[in-house]
Amino acid sequence: MKTGYPHRRLAWWDARRGKRNLSAEDTEIDWKAYMAQVEGVINGTYDYTQLQGDTGPLVYPAGFVYIFMGLYYATGRGTDIRMAQNIFAVLYLATLLLVFLIYHQTCKVPPFVFFFMCCASYRVHSIFVLRLFNDPVAMVLLFLSINLLLAQRWGWGCCFFSLAVSVKMNVLLFAPGLLFLLLTQFGFRGALPKLGICAGLQVVLGLPFLLENPIGYLSRSFDLGRQFLFRWTVNWRFLPEALFLHRAFHLALLAAHLTLLLLFALCRWHRTGESILSLLRDPSKRKVPPQPLTPNQIVSTLFTSNFIGICFSRSLHYQFYVWYFHTLPYLLWATPARWLTHLLRLLVLGLIELSWNTYPSTSCSSAALHVCHAVILLQLWLGLQPFPKSTQHSKKAH
Repeated sequence: MKTGYPHRRLAWWDARRGKRNLSAEDTEIDWKAYMAQVEGVINGTYDYTQLQGDTGPLVYPAGFVYIFMGLYYATGRGTDIRMAQNIFAVLYLATLLLVFLIYHQTCKVPPFVFFFMCCASYRVHSIFVLRLFNDPVAMVLLFLSINLLLAQRWGWGCCFFSLAVSVKMNVLLFAPGLLFLLLTQFGFRGALPKLGICAGLQVVLGLPFLLENPIGYLSRSFDLGRQFLFRWTVNWRFLPEALFLHRAFHLALLAAHLTLLLLFALCRWHRTGESILSLLRDPSKRKVPPQPLTPNQIVSTLFTSNFIGICFSRSLHYQFYVWYFHTLPYLLWATPARWLTHLLRLLVLGLIELSWNTYPSTSCSSAALHVCHAVILLQLWLGLQPFPKSTQHSKKAH
């Protein structure tokens, strides 16, 4: 697994130290493996258990195959890595545009922060433009989905959300937040067609592989129990390797993840004063008249849902930074907190960046990352009031 990684890392550091010139072939990491996996499909292999690359088996859903098949042909059967990097540079600019559109509608983050988002992250530029991972592809589709949700195009938003999931499963970390928003907006019955879009698209995209070997496709592309290698972890370096690999530790993280999601759903996202079960009713039949979801409610719920999942991930690898990098300014500035000044918030961003740029990760860099995550979680919890003031006043009047 990731057998080609170490020598490419050494080539990268040698080039930075001036030992030799850096070529496009030195900077890619999984691109050749992606191309080999896609080429297997082009040659007629639809059994996921038979699709392999230099760094291991194909473990991504069908949307990944189709998108990278297009890139395969656009780059001379995957041989023109420089062209692929140019395409990913355009993808990076598209991501920034979509993120700026989201932030423009929320009006929460001061303009000077966008300088750091665009210019200060060497790691993110590397992941997008040099490394050619599939994570940026999934995230650009996710940000397009959020823009559609903000425009009240819920059907299209769910469609592109599902398409993002079909590129890489990490997008499912946003799913609890999306489910909450759908129930808030439409109730249980009204949310079913939107959920049907998400599920239906997965079936349509995966149909050729499902017909060939359904168990093989589902077990490979949606494998929730994958074991990660300790040597690549960014967030748990301070743990003993035996504990990192232990199943009880994984279950504890899952329990903490689900518990915190439930607490946020009960006490922070749901702020009407009614039972959370009222979300299952049709909005017109609820005791509290439904209010249109604001851009900040939509963005805050989705970004927080994803961030909680990242905090309790079994392992974070370097390319996973793009899963939440562009959401960090919103998470830090969206909620008022007098104790967290602009300078402290920038310090948190800087420490997170430093943690992700430390290679190989150390106990200190991993611990610093968790401390920063804890600060953001605490601010999100304390910064949001459980009920709107108007609801509280109406209760007192009664």
